[in-house]
Amino acid sequence: MPTIKFYVREGLLPAGELTSPNQASYGETHVQRLRLIRALLDVGGLSVAGIREVIVAIDDPERPVHKVLGAAADRMVPRYEHEPGAGIEEARERVAALIAKRGWRVYPDSQASEGLAVALVALEEVGHGAFTEVLDTYADAAERVAVADLEYVAHHVAREELVESVVIGTVLGDAIFSALRRLAQIDASARFFGSAT
Repeated sequence: MPTIKFYVREGLLPAGELTSPNQASYGETHVQRLRLIRALLDVGGLSVAGIREVIVAIDDPERPVHKVLGAAADRMVPRYEHEPGAGIEEARERVAALIAKRGWRVYPDSQASEGLAVALVALEEVGHGAFTEVLDTYADAAERVAVADLEYVAHHVAREELVESVVIGTVLGDAIFSALRRLAQIDASARFFGSAT
């Protein structure tokens, strides 16, 4: 596990106040920053370089909160190492059309857009391209969850708390949403395919 000295050396944490040649004192702002670093590292799964980018965004008082939150959230979107497949351009166009249709104010070439396009290609490759028929239903649910996420985050004032809430809310929110989805699927399966008893 990295130490405080490592975080200071990597530019993630400001140096403490020297109390002797080899000891430093750290205040509450250091403790809060350490919590944020640990949340980004442990829960968000960010690299040290990714955390540095988020910290730079947080520490820039000129950067709007929306941009700070975007810097954190964008680092949490999975990156795909392999080639996405033959239908990737068509999938990207489908994603861009969905974004335009819904009036979402996002960049069509964002990491999340690419992740969705790659997932659509994978659906095609396994013979379930028709699954896109429920894409609007998924988008409806995603909008509702996103609004709930940010309404929760809006209750926090400090910039670091906002970012930490987005990280925790996104990662743990994904786990909660996934579990709720599974529970709902079990119930729907029982209703659609289960016996009458």
